[in-house]
Amino acid sequence: MQRLLMIAGTALLALTVQASAEGDPAKGKKVFKKCAACHAVGEKAKNKVGPQLNGVVGRPWGQVEDYKYSKALIELGDGKVWDVETLDAYLLKPKDVIPKGKMAFAGLRKEADRENVIAYLAQFKEDGTSE
Repeated sequence: MQRLLMIAGTALLALTVQASAEGDPAKGKKVFKKCAACHAVGEKAKNKVGPQLNGVVGRPWGQVEDYKYSKALIELGDGKVWDVETLDAYLLKPKDVIPKGKMAFAGLRKEADRENVIAYLAQFKEDGTSE
């Protein structure tokens, strides 16, 4: 049973990352400039005001080493994963997903901007290399 759950989880993760490919990573890189004051991606990415975002698509909430997450994210995030749907909702209105979270950014109103940023982020593996 446990093996079946692992296989199902892996398949779900693969579908989640594949779904993020709907956006344009090149356009997402441009939109990500709005995020870059607080977040970083790539091989030399470090935590800033917000956590570095390497490998964020498919990652469980609150899992970046050496980053102090808000109490709200920790309490709400138990068992949750940053899948495409959750990232889309969070990028639209962060306070709707984590009402007492630390992120001060108002959000990205345009659906295409959110899709493109998610596609851009999906390129980065946990170690910061891109696929």
